[in-house]
Amino acid sequence: MLRTSLIALAVATALAACGKADKAPEKAGAGASAQANAEKGGDKKAAAGPLLISSEDLVTVESNALASGPVITGSIQPERKADLRAEVGAVVVQVLKENGEAVRKGDLLVRLDDTSLRDSLNSANEAVRAQTQAMEQAERMLSRQKTLRASGMASAQALEDAEVRRNNALSDLAAAKAKSVSANQQLSRTLVRAPFDGIVSERKVSNGDTAQIGKELVKVVDPASMRFEGLVSADKIGVVKVGQPALFRINGYPGQQFNGKVKRVDPAANPVTRQVEVLVEFAGSNLPRVAGLYAEGRIEAETTAALMVPETALVRQGDSSYAWRVKDKTLSKVSLAIGTRDARSGLWQVQSGLAAGDMVLRAPASSFKEGQKIELAAPKAVASAAVTPAAVSKGN
Repeated sequence: MLRTSLIALAVATALAACGKADKAPEKAGAGASAQANAEKGGDKKAAAGPLLISSEDLVTVESNALASGPVITGSIQPERKADLRAEVGAVVVQVLKENGEAVRKGDLLVRLDDTSLRDSLNSANEAVRAQTQAMEQAERMLSRQKTLRASGMASAQALEDAEVRRNNALSDLAAAKAKSVSANQQLSRTLVRAPFDGIVSERKVSNGDTAQIGKELVKVVDPASMRFEGLVSADKIGVVKVGQPALFRINGYPGQQFNGKVKRVDPAANPVTRQVEVLVEFAGSNLPRVAGLYAEGRIEAETTAALMVPETALVRQGDSSYAWRVKDKTLSKVSLAIGTRDARSGLWQVQSGLAAGDMVLRAPASSFKEGQKIELAAPKAVASAAVTPAAVSKGN
């Protein structure tokens, strides 16, 4: 009997514990549901409130000048460059400048062996001295024949022979002097000098090389004469004129834009590529210091008025674009037809969707909603000015 009572008491206790455990989740679920409802209600209240923005967050759509024109591609090359070659056949004795070294006009770059040429010059000078003596002797003989002829002691034939010998001596002296000058020029060509102020861009020989006539020795460029040697498609060349501005970028100078002006247009197109060479000179002092770099840009052949917006105001969604317009303190999503980009200002052309004077958000967020209300915050200066009198009156 006692055992039966203990078993019944244990069963009752277990059932009571299970009942409490079942009620606890129900209470917890009820609390979580109430909390979720409260949070949901708070979100609705937050969403119902207006979005506070400042005047700096808005951009006014305005009509600006949009430059357009043909694309130009090419490379940066110096206008003044010299490919110095050997004018005499000789051995390279000394190379005085290396690649990248600055040189002044007249600086010695390469020295060639001048032994044989110096001997030729000495021989030519000796021939000049010999012919000078022969000419002086012929002059004296002619003078004596004239005196004898005047006194009747010489024939006319003897006088004529003296004149012929004098004239031949003059001719031989002139030829000897010419050979001396030529030998002196050949000797001077063993010293290769810089033709202008610049930089050695490429050294082609070393000490001990044999330089035949026409062999490349060294190249000198003037970095201050850099220009853009570009190519324009033949079907676009009709709008290109001398003096038009150009804007381009150079590979190796990231983030920089260079301004130029069309200096010359080639009158003939390339028969293979059907492109026309256009030379663009740099405008200003911002010049690249390296030749041969690739460059690409656009010639501003035409300028038209167009509605422009900054790139940050555009929202890309696949192939379409849109912006958030603010009108009557309400946000609206406006689909746009976008044109070309102005390389000078970075603004994009708006072909349709907006009108001049419309206000759009400068940098919209992804959480904006159609029809969302907008409240413009007061400027800080105005707000502080409004608070100060109240604080003063309160203190009084």
